[in-house]
Amino acid sequence: MKLYVRAPFSEKCLNELGGMFDEVVYEPWTTTGERYYEDEMLEHLIQQQPDALITELDRVTEKVLRGYDRLQFIGDCRGEPANIQVDACTAAGIPILCTPGRNTQAVAEMVVGLILAFYRRLIPAIQWAKGGEWVTGTTPYYLWMGNELQGKKVGFVGFGRISHAVAKILDGFDCDVSFYDPFISGDQGRYRKRTLEEIFAESDIVSLHLPVMDSTRGMITEPLLRSMRKDALFVNAARSALVDYGALRRVLEEEKIRGAILDVLNSEPPTPEDLPITKCPNVLLTPHICGATYEVTDHQSDILTDSIRRWLAKEDLEKIVYNRDVLKR
Repeated sequence: MKLYVRAPFSEKCLNELGGMFDEVVYEPWTTTGERYYEDEMLEHLIQQQPDALITELDRVTEKVLRGYDRLQFIGDCRGEPANIQVDACTAAGIPILCTPGRNTQAVAEMVVGLILAFYRRLIPAIQWAKGGEWVTGTTPYYLWMGNELQGKKVGFVGFGRISHAVAKILDGFDCDVSFYDPFISGDQGRYRKRTLEEIFAESDIVSLHLPVMDSTRGMITEPLLRSMRKDALFVNAARSALVDYGALRRVLEEEKIRGAILDVLNSEPPTPEDLPITKCPNVLLTPHICGATYEVTDHQSDILTDSIRRWLAKEDLEKIVYNRDVLKR
């Protein structure tokens, strides 16, 4: 079997894959200049003639699968295969293996770091100091006084891998952690389950950690945002489609809440329609990098290599295959 690897992968795991396949071609998108869209993806599959594909950003669509029908499985270095047309893979009998949890620690650390940066007014303070405004007669200790994270009430919307990891870090700050998650039946140790309305009304910090589904799309509405405390902080490092961003912009512009930390926008890079919220002075915006660490490559390599090993041995298929309906074929 020939494997075509289009995602960044660790040398250790590439060597392991070399023992599982007759040939491994390593051509990650980081060396070819960006993702392949469907026409380019199809062209390179025809050129390489692989039996299996590992990707991360490349678009794999029905058109690609119609034009190249030799793939026995696709490994996707993402928590969910947003770059792959899942129904087309299922119809073609192609299992998809994903890497859930690959960026859990990266996102968790970044979320806490951004909260600390916002609370301590770190970015404007650095800009002030580097901009030459720190001169005799100024008192930065009082000009840039902020808040501590210690003891704050933090409410999570969704309580999966990432929010658990954030909560574990927040334990060191003795934060009061609560969560809303309809798929969890009760409290999780010291972490208390609350209604969505209670999370927004009572928390100092509300942080989203949900996938986009029919039931979650647009679930963060204007009434929920307006129910937040005036000194509350809203954090979205998940997906923009969860939130009515127009409502969020209005709430921020009216200073109904203290501010927002955003790592995701409706359009990336932002379009003119997105610019008003990005320019709000009480918004700390990052360019969708919460999960961007070098260690993520190691994590996704380990997870996917183990899944491929199990797929080849036909072990635990229900646990490792994303589109489980393909197993019924």
